[in-house]
Amino acid sequence: MATQNPEMLQTQVHQPHLGRTSLPHEAVAAGTNSSISVKATVTVKLSDGGCSSCLLGLCNPLDNISDLLGKSLLLELVSGELDPQTGLETRPISRYAHRVGQKDGDVIYESEFVIPGDFGEIGAVLVQNEYRSEMFLKYIVLNGLPNGPIAFNCGSWVQSKFDDPEKRIFFSNKSYLPSQTPRGLKDLREKELANLRGNGEGERKTSDRIYDYDVYNDLGNPDSKSELGRPILGGNESYPYPRRCRTGRPPCRTDPLSETRSGSFYVPRDEEFSEVKEASFITKTVDSVLHALIPSLETSLLDSNLGFPLFSDIDQLYYQGITIPKLKNPGLLQIILPRLVKAVSDSEDRLLKFETPAMFLKDKFSWFRDEEFSRQTLAGVNPYSIKLVMEWPLKSALDPDVYGPPESAITKELVERGMKGFMTLDEALEQKKLFIIDYHDLLLPYVSKVRQIEGTTLYGSRALFFLTPDCTLKPLAIELTRPPMDGKPQWKQVFTPGLEATGYWLWRFAKTHFLAHDSGYHELVSHWLRTHCATEPYVIATNRQLSVMHPIYKLLHPHLRYTMQINALAREVLINADGIIETSFSTRKYSMELSSAAYDQQWRFDREALPADLINRGIAVEDPTAPHGLKLLIEDYPFANDGLILWDALKQWVADYVNYYYKDASMVQSDPELQAWWTEIRTKGHEDKKDEPWWPVLQTPEDLIGTIATIAWVASAHHSAVNFGQYAFAAYFPNRPTIARTNMPSEDPTREGWQRFLDNPDFELLVCFPSQVQATKVIAILDVLSNHSPDEEYIGEYMEPAWGEEPDIKEAFERFSARLKELEVIIDARNADDSLKNRGGAGVVPYELLKPFSEAGVTGKGVPYSISI
Repeated sequence: MATQNPEMLQTQVHQPHLGRTSLPHEAVAAGTNSSISVKATVTVKLSDGGCSSCLLGLCNPLDNISDLLGKSLLLELVSGELDPQTGLETRPISRYAHRVGQKDGDVIYESEFVIPGDFGEIGAVLVQNEYRSEMFLKYIVLNGLPNGPIAFNCGSWVQSKFDDPEKRIFFSNKSYLPSQTPRGLKDLREKELANLRGNGEGERKTSDRIYDYDVYNDLGNPDSKSELGRPILGGNESYPYPRRCRTGRPPCRTDPLSETRSGSFYVPRDEEFSEVKEASFITKTVDSVLHALIPSLETSLLDSNLGFPLFSDIDQLYYQGITIPKLKNPGLLQIILPRLVKAVSDSEDRLLKFETPAMFLKDKFSWFRDEEFSRQTLAGVNPYSIKLVMEWPLKSALDPDVYGPPESAITKELVERGMKGFMTLDEALEQKKLFIIDYHDLLLPYVSKVRQIEGTTLYGSRALFFLTPDCTLKPLAIELTRPPMDGKPQWKQVFTPGLEATGYWLWRFAKTHFLAHDSGYHELVSHWLRTHCATEPYVIATNRQLSVMHPIYKLLHPHLRYTMQINALAREVLINADGIIETSFSTRKYSMELSSAAYDQQWRFDREALPADLINRGIAVEDPTAPHGLKLLIEDYPFANDGLILWDALKQWVADYVNYYYKDASMVQSDPELQAWWTEIRTKGHEDKKDEPWWPVLQTPEDLIGTIATIAWVASAHHSAVNFGQYAFAAYFPNRPTIARTNMPSEDPTREGWQRFLDNPDFELLVCFPSQVQATKVIAILDVLSNHSPDEEYIGEYMEPAWGEEPDIKEAFERFSARLKELEVIIDARNADDSLKNRGGAGVVPYELLKPFSEAGVTGKGVPYSISI
């Protein structure tokens, strides 16, 4: 329910151990009317700099009067026990809290309570905001209890009673399974969940805290232009997809099934960034790129399709800068893009300069090398696509009547020639030495449609690799296929590395096309679909079905932070019609359709955990004698090597936590909230796959451990592996172009076209690369996506306050944190090991994307709990 910020979290974790809320046992046992005085201290976070009165609504004269009267906040203490005389809920004790001052930028309120001796243990506080504006309630501390203070960690926005008259419910930190809920809190527990579910009707307001599901029907904008209409993703057989958060906006006039994009992209209030400044930072960053930087570039270039004339012109993006027209607010751009924009000069030349990407800084020519091309499949930004060749010959599963002959043009002779006598094809297959990245069948159905769009092209593609004795991959071939179209038969060609000049340049072009496909797959599938998009239903179901009192809610809570907000921002400017993805990636307007096809054909929850993923791709086999119970076929696979240590630590932490609360299978099976949560994820959040037989059951503690560990892995390590290295590896776009704009020179060449290729192949490659506007736009966005947010919470570093309430849980977390610190040392040692060729070497960016903790001033390091950017 609540989104906590680091300041609040650190304060809570480092508070002295907070005692229970019960009154003296002797007073209760004696049944006397003994009472005790308790002081409630309420801490409210200021949401921005400036006048605290303005920020809390106190500049309103009526609010000033409320404060003068000491009626700023109404608090009601709720007993967890029923009234012993009536058997009904004990009547709450109400008092107003008044403002007493400020401390460390927070506003402090206090109230005095007199608690009867038979009141019982305090289990909740009801809060009503008497002001006319919302406030961010950090926590409430009750002092004066016999066993020490008790804190209620709220971390939530509380609306004015004039906007929402219903009192907010805040429970103590103690975790309760539904069957263990104190009798006096059962109704409140159910009521709070009902509030969060809403009724599924009406348009959501920015102040709402309602979680519900909807399809992706707001990516297009047909009311603006008919060509901006997009199909609905989810809820239909043609385009299956996970669900997003329901906003309830009106339908479009021209397409009633689509939702208008007017107004805000709603997320529940507590899912927004914890500080208004932070929300402003992220939004203004993207906004400045779209509405300040890009238009200036387009103005200066006149032709938005213009490419870079020379490779040295690409280098100037980082060295000398590029000349652009005067920006309306260059100072703002420098403030909000501090690393990306090194210099926005207000001089006559007006130069814009970008931070030099890590791989370009290490070795500006590394993108030429086939060894680096292969290495990045294991230690780059998309380590999720490489898989074992499990069948030979290679063959398409698509309809040959539509897409042409299914047999691959990669032959036995070609493969053996590429292996240069190491072994025969049969030996390589038997010894599991051939690996592939295969986008052929996923992309081929889109080729003819994409080619109708000016300024882009597409092929079905696959790249074949041989595992050498030193555990490095050697590229053997890239195959590109065009289906029958426009009256022409199927075209396919295999390109191989070579020394002959023409073949060498054709190989370089083939790599460019394949890398553009890999970039698109990485962004749309490995990154967006498998982390951001697949996780949003987990966030919604967790808040709808698991009470904040539930121990599994408290375990999942840090892994779900900020995800809905960043996803809403993606729908607004990144994955929408004519957004960043559509204007800059090869698949253009069909990009999200491609993501839906990948969800349909490839996504399975039971394969999202790292071990299951590696086994599914044939990269690992189960081996009880091997570390982590798996034997890697590629022993030097940095992502998998580091990831398996992190996975084991994460799963052990989840196991310790789950086993503390669930002693046997019956406790899992009889937990109504837990079962409703898992059912809703499957049948509503991923409704289009609800009938798949592969969904894990939830019957035992071990089932629950596997499910929670998978969700936590995807939100933390998987996302970090595919996100935070984007600027380092892709900001120098020749290494990872997002689009290939021209066909291969050898596809149906004209005499003039072939001669241009022969005369000036490097210029033709520059024409194939992204345009100046496309490249600059992507560089800017990749920088935003690769940066950690200033209030990041890193896995194993921050401990949720509730975890510290139970000594066994706290001890388990400390073991988890210690293991992650060991991983940091292991990664450093591995990167210094010269025998591990895929991890380092001259001019090689070391693999550090799964180092758990952040390092001041170093970009890309640190694994956050959640998908927070």
